[in-house]
Amino acid sequence: MERVDSHVSPRYAQIPTFMRLPHDPEPRGYDVVVIGAPYDGGTSYRPGARFGPRAIRNESGLIHGVGIDRGPGTFDLIRCADGGDIDLTPFNMHIAMETAGAHLRRLLGDNAAFLMLGGDHSLTLAGLRAVAEQHGPVAVVHLDAHSDTNPAFYGGEFHHGTPFRHGIDEKLVDPAAMVQIGIRGHNPKPDSLDYARGHGVRIVTADEFAGLGPAGTSGLIRERVGRRPVYVSVDVDVVDPAFAPGTGTPAPGGLSSRELLALLRCIGDLTPVGFDVMEVSPPYDHAGITSVLATEIGAELLYQYARAHRPTSEGDHRP
Repeated sequence: MERVDSHVSPRYAQIPTFMRLPHDPEPRGYDVVVIGAPYDGGTSYRPGARFGPRAIRNESGLIHGVGIDRGPGTFDLIRCADGGDIDLTPFNMHIAMETAGAHLRRLLGDNAAFLMLGGDHSLTLAGLRAVAEQHGPVAVVHLDAHSDTNPAFYGGEFHHGTPFRHGIDEKLVDPAAMVQIGIRGHNPKPDSLDYARGHGVRIVTADEFAGLGPAGTSGLIRERVGRRPVYVSVDVDVVDPAFAPGTGTPAPGGLSSRELLALLRCIGDLTPVGFDVMEVSPPYDHAGITSVLATEIGAELLYQYARAHRPTSEGDHRP
């Protein structure tokens, strides 16, 4: 199977897959499988993230596989496919979590890694369960406006503010090797970050990031994570809503698109084993700019996976 050739087929033509990758509903032997998770049953405010994977794929036709001044293209270095979507019930969060976890575990049984397109952030727990089954407790680089280490509320055990609390409690995550970046805004209680900090998670607030910048924060991530297997989770609301309005819980004062993409370039210095890009809500998007950014984030993560696992490639430009 090959990518759609943009020299033959216009980028707005054909059935949309992520970056025009081949669609393989039973993927085997790939380095990274892109998988959609159309679900927003864990959303606490604005709904709509169930439409995120489709919108991201639609916009991803804009993105080629060869970055400026990077040497070989991503798909010349690693084998990737679009595995379609996980069919998730919108009515029961426990069934949705079990379904997502089983699907992602199967993917990792036959392929090296996945890039999950959300969907709300609750399903990151399914991703963590799958990678931890393969690799043991993983390091985490988590980019978000919110820590997502809250307890259950409103009777919802798996809402989008809980995945990393579950991940730590279930020993899926090594909190000493976890970094949360971009945290800001308002919390229900003054002690809302105590759980994460009390377990040793390194929180880089948006204000601290403004001082460190992408280069300083990248150095902190490299030191904290080292060569442990690492799961990278990007909630698009880490970015200021000026750049990403289409999300469920926007928080002013976030990173710019350029800062986020610059920061992600350090992932190739690590050992990534799984990724997700979550919380794109197309009903609140303007001109598709949030979906375009999510596409660029996904493309960057795929390239960084190639850089991490094909370190002899030409054009390996590190920040």
